[in-house]
Amino acid sequence: MKRKIAAVAAIAATLLGAAACGSNDEDAPTTSASGKVDGTGKTLKVWLMVDAQSAWKNVVDDASKRFTDATGAQVNVEYQQWANHLTKLDATLAGNDVPDVVELGNTEFPKYVFSGAFGAINPADYENSGSWLQGLKGACDFEGQTYCVPYYAGARVLIYRTDLFKKAGISEAPKSYADFLSAADKLQAAEKANSKFGAVYMPGQYWYAAMSWVKSTGGDIAKQEGDKWVGQLSQPASIEGLQRWVDLAKKYSKADPTKNENDQANTFAQGTAAMFYGNAWEQGAAEETKKDPNNPDSPLVPTKVKGKLAAAPMPEVPSFLGGSNLGITEKSQNKQLAAQWIKAFTDSTSMAGLVKANALPNATSLLDKAAADNPAIAPAALAAKNSWFPPNAEKWADVEKSAVLQTMLTDILTGKKSVADGAKWADDQINTTLNES
Repeated sequence: MKRKIAAVAAIAATLLGAAACGSNDEDAPTTSASGKVDGTGKTLKVWLMVDAQSAWKNVVDDASKRFTDATGAQVNVEYQQWANHLTKLDATLAGNDVPDVVELGNTEFPKYVFSGAFGAINPADYENSGSWLQGLKGACDFEGQTYCVPYYAGARVLIYRTDLFKKAGISEAPKSYADFLSAADKLQAAEKANSKFGAVYMPGQYWYAAMSWVKSTGGDIAKQEGDKWVGQLSQPASIEGLQRWVDLAKKYSKADPTKNENDQANTFAQGTAAMFYGNAWEQGAAEETKKDPNNPDSPLVPTKVKGKLAAAPMPEVPSFLGGSNLGITEKSQNKQLAAQWIKAFTDSTSMAGLVKANALPNATSLLDKAAADNPAIAPAALAAKNSWFPPNAEKWADVEKSAVLQTMLTDILTGKKSVADGAKWADDQINTTLNES
């Protein structure tokens, strides 16, 4: 089956040029990263997000130097801002002067894979590809081929108050889900005099968390059956996980059922909860905040939970994995050079550099060493071993944009719908959106 060109209504018209330039058949040739390539006199254009510039530019520079030494080609790295990078990419892909290598967030990649904006690669050419993190790799795969290379990741973990654990007689982080609930009960009992306290901060529209609970019981959001996508939230395994999450939120959380998780670190820092489920970096965000939140240059100041937090994997709950991938544009005139640069930038040497900068490497085979080399990322490294990714469907971004899952969760938590009715409603919405022509 052919990848649909960007003229399909769901894909922005500006991508048409990118899709029309190459073959879109499932047996289209892949770009090889093996062997030697003579790049003398050529310059490779690479678009990376600004995180690489601020956090691990030394890794970028080292990989580029090794690439230049091996090929003779130069590298021009242009750092992009998250706020406007997709708008800029769409406009650029409509022309002919395109970057050869592009970084995108893992949830951003599928749209461009379906549109034909990126060329296929051969995973076997890249180090550690046999154990690439599924939460990253899932965004790259389509109809038997791979269209991007996992770059780095971040995982969600359980962040908790060590002082409140001690006060409640809890000596260690929970090792099982039963331990987690037992800890929540003890924390709730220890703070029963505080009417504002909830053992777990879990905002009602936190769909990444709710779907992680769905995944924990073997459920799913949607799956492909032939040419159609079928919502799975009303299936028994999904209902079990969804009910488990609802029970948790209702019993232990004082968070607003109509609110998402965007400011949960700041809310947690106010001291009215003992645990929350968040990105590993949110531990630091909860401990320190800007003195003037409206001034990006304002200095950081400690919050009331500074020095009182620790992190651990959420037991028995797979982690939604955030992160980035790297692709070779279909219009690139330097595809083999692009593959060689990505190969250097994602090899074990580069991954070790990312680990030093507190990022997770791109493969499960590297996670144990990452945790040993940098204890600060150990909880996230353990959590990343069991990760998940949303349905790799052309219209998935439209599901997110329409807030189907958020609406379902709020309706359930506020009593507007039962778990079963909410799940059935969400399935109907997902079916309509994902199968829209």
